[in-house]
Amino acid sequence: MTDLKTSLSEAVGSAFAAEGVDKALARVTASDRPDLADFQSNGALAAAKALKANPRELAAKVAERLAADPRLSSVEVAGPGFINMKLSNAALAQRAAEVAADEELAGASRVEPRKVVIDYGGPNVAKPMHVGHLRSAIIGESLKRLFRLRGDEVVGDAHFGDWGFQMGLLITACGDEGLADAFMAEGDGPFPAQTPVTLADLDRLYPLAAGKAKEDPAFRDRARKATAELQGGRPGYRALWSHFVAVSREALKREYDDLSVDFDLWNGESDADPLMDEMIADLKAKGLLVEDDGAQVVHVAREGETRKKKLADGSVIEAPSPPPLLVISSEGSAMYGTTDLATILDRKK
Repeated sequence: MTDLKTSLSEAVGSAFAAEGVDKALARVTASDRPDLADFQSNGALAAAKALKANPRELAAKVAERLAADPRLSSVEVAGPGFINMKLSNAALAQRAAEVAADEELAGASRVEPRKVVIDYGGPNVAKPMHVGHLRSAIIGESLKRLFRLRGDEVVGDAHFGDWGFQMGLLITACGDEGLADAFMAEGDGPFPAQTPVTLADLDRLYPLAAGKAKEDPAFRDRARKATAELQGGRPGYRALWSHFVAVSREALKREYDDLSVDFDLWNGESDADPLMDEMIADLKAKGLLVEDDGAQVVHVAREGETRKKKLADGSVIEAPSPPPLLVISSEGSAMYGTTDLATILDRKK
């Protein structure tokens, strides 16, 4: 089914050609001012320049040829030679009927299939979803269905938040409360297959641990260390972490099912972990990864890109903007930007 923009481009092209103008210049686009018109063509400006003619006069001649088109309720010339077109009610009604009758594509044109990855949802272990997750889920699910309708190969990925500082907070809090003593042991295990925590435990522990980390530097440092040891492969922490993920994912799947939202992949930030070492080595080899106060960062601001930053002592300096990307913290753990970069590499592969 030919869309309105394409069919109007053909009509405008014929009108341009009748005036001795290359019809390739008669491109029709959605109007920049929908309050004034539905579609517009700015081709008269370029055509008039080539013909050494007055663009508004050329546009007026083209508009006159289009005036009898039954699809248009009005054709007007604006500014130096813009052609504004409003659709007639009859054309809109006909188009709506055609879309309704097209059970397969709902009026969409068949195109060359693309491979599309849609990252939406973004739920986190032990964190309740909020309205932002709802918005992302509905928009992402809608796009996934629309792209599939047009014939694209689409993969929907939840991009599960399961590898950041919140994991260290939970591990430390569980250890302090004696909920997971077996998992605190050094060595390779074995570790219990039965989860030591429930969803209620996670819902309770995370906000408590997050609040404590803000007030208690010693607790925060232990949680940061636990995060680094988890990401470094400590077996007991990995086993406990797997229970956190399983409990949270089961609950989240139920909630998404209630919204009729589903994902092809439940990949988490942790799934990018196997790519980290190679990616970081590549950044170092390219001279992009540099040390900054014990951490490793990538400077992304170009020369001259700065903003004023107020320091704790009240002084103001010019700081890079955007700020450096923190790749590895001073404790040795990967940050959100690190897993995002690795996820991009994973999807490209």
